Amino acid sequence: MANHTLLKELQQKIDYQFKDENLLFTALTHSSYANEHKLHKIHHNERLEFLGDAVLEVVSSDFLFKNFPDMAEGQMSKKRASLVCEPTLAYCARQIGLGKYLMLGKGEDMGGGRNRDSILSDALEAVIGSIYLDGGIEQAGSFIMTHVLNDIEHKAMFQDSKTILQELLQKDHKDPITYEVVDMTGPEHNRLFVMQVKLGDRVIGKGSGRTKQAAGQEAAYHAILALKNKQEH
Repeated sequence: MANHTLLKELQQKIDYQFKDENLLFTALTHSSYANEHKLHKIHHNERLEFLGDAVLEVVSSDFLFKNFPDMAEGQMSKKRASLVCEPTLAYCARQIGLGKYLMLGKGEDMGGGRNRDSILSDALEAVIGSIYLDGGIEQAGSFIMTHVLNDIEHKAMFQDSKTILQELLQKDHKDPITYEVVDMTGPEHNRLFVMQVKLGDRVIGKGSGRTKQAAGQEAAYHAILALKNKQEH
């Protein structure tokens, strides 16, 4: 459970102090926790997630419109989709360690919910919604710019990392690219897959996700980052 100390810790991490800490508490409360503790059906983060999703779309659209004046509408839509897709938002949530602060039901927690893309991405949107209600669009926008729209060149690769990796490697390598599941946790309806991507016999990236597709995309993404880092050095 996210106690007062943990709430303070998270606020320090995201560099925003809530006037109404209950908003943050609600943003971190998953429906499984609310159901288990017989809280009112609106005392979990789904309404805040709905709001945060809309705020995120406005801020990201404004950012793309102002920073890419020559980009056509279709291109902007595609780039925005890659920046606010579930794997990208889950990645952003992991960057601030959001999973540690979530309030989950026991079953959801034991099933790996703290690391599940869908739960993390929804919680991040709920946090955005809570900041918007507490401090307005300027504070919510500041959080989004710092934690979501930073380093967009890399984050835009999340949506189709497999294709990008294929294109990067096929120029210089003849070895096949393969993906394989190396771990699987949670019940059948709520699995967390861990996958690795290999170039020939060499592991070049690893990722996790609630579907094999999502885990494979994250593995490819980390492989791309490793390759780019190697090229830069």
